[in-house]
Amino acid sequence: MTLTRRAMMASAASFAAATATAGLAQDALSIHVMKDPNCGCCTAWIKILREDGFTVTTERSFGTLLIRHKLDSGIPQKMTSCHTGEIEGYMIEGHVPTADIRRLLAERPEAVGLAVPGMPYGSPGMGPEDAREAYDVFLIRKDGSTEVFTHYEAA
Repeated sequence: MTLTRRAMMASAASFAAATATAGLAQDALSIHVMKDPNCGCCTAWIKILREDGFTVTTERSFGTLLIRHKLDSGIPQKMTSCHTGEIEGYMIEGHVPTADIRRLLAERPEAVGLAVPGMPYGSPGMGPEDAREAYDVFLIRKDGSTEVFTHYEAA
């Protein structure tokens, strides 16, 4: 087989295109969020995700359907909040900061995912961070146990 200049240029162009595409796919994190269509804080959290570079799809869900989805996905009742996201096999419950989602994906623990139970004031989508109350982001283990993943002090 003779390697021509044309074949070499075509190979180089293909490699460059594939490398650029792989870089884009690596940077864009896709999360699917189930939320009540009337919830303003869910919409605010989704806006924060998008501003931080996440690709977000949403699905309308509320009431017992949403609660059932949470429980079936391994989120303990005491860890629930208003919306539920799914990213790369992990569940994200409530107003979890994007930095914690990125850390979860970098560390890849054996876990169901992360949760910020309730709706703490000043968590992402729940008011200004500079006036936040203290809250914890919990790691939910596959056996249902939880541990503090990140603690945020009051502002």
